[in-house]
Amino acid sequence: MTLVRPVTLELSGPKLRLSLEGLVARAEEQGGVEAYVEALKIKSALFQNTLQGEPELGALRTLCAHIATARRRIGPYLAPARVGELRARIARLLDGREDTSSADARVAAFCAAFPADRDHRWVRDLAAEILHNVDPERYPLMQRWVWDARTNTGVIREIWHGEDVDSVSLDVPDSFATFLALREELAGYLTQNGVFRDVLWYVDVLTAQVYAEYIGERGGTYLRTDFATPEDPMLHTRRILGLDGVDAAGRMRLKAVDGVAEIVQAN
Repeated sequence: MTLVRPVTLELSGPKLRLSLEGLVARAEEQGGVEAYVEALKIKSALFQNTLQGEPELGALRTLCAHIATARRRIGPYLAPARVGELRARIARLLDGREDTSSADARVAAFCAAFPADRDHRWVRDLAAEILHNVDPERYPLMQRWVWDARTNTGVIREIWHGEDVDSVSLDVPDSFATFLALREELAGYLTQNGVFRDVLWYVDVLTAQVYAEYIGERGGTYLRTDFATPEDPMLHTRRILGLDGVDAAGRMRLKAVDGVAEIVQAN
């Protein structure tokens, strides 16, 4: 099956330049962008090692703590009585992942296994995080914050070329092909600007930086719930990437089964 590629994305060079410059400047005091790249590699290795077999409940909780948009809602599915359902759905999502032409169908099937309501919007992000971290070469970032065609929001909109973009509905599907095209264009932009190693991970950090800037400038009530006022210039970026999921003491940022916020031990 041949993938249908979308029309070339009309991205803004000036907007990308500002985001890249801001990323480099803000990350400098925290070990540079390279530190974030290395952290993402570790996160990906964690997903790969955990999901190569049948993961224990504690291991799944650790993975979900690293998914900022899912950890506030996924608690009920991490209860001992229901974790078997989650394991089975993840296994089906990953089955046949070598064939990326089935990516959209597998993500759709994964989402269809959960209720289709507001409280389960995180499910698509969970599927996207699993695919990307287990197989980062094949699967780019595909979360709703990257692009959500239904709400016409996300990173693609923030770096779209054109005047008064806020008043325009972008005719861009939130499909695997679109996300792959976005990664290819961002990778090309980074290479043109001197990034030649770990380009795919640099793309992830730059993508998160674009959305972090959106949160900082125009974040609404829902966003502020997930991303509180930053204590440092890279806090939003870390949270979007899920790099704040476990603290130095091994405590995870999750919600309990009853929805009450809590911090639990990783072990």
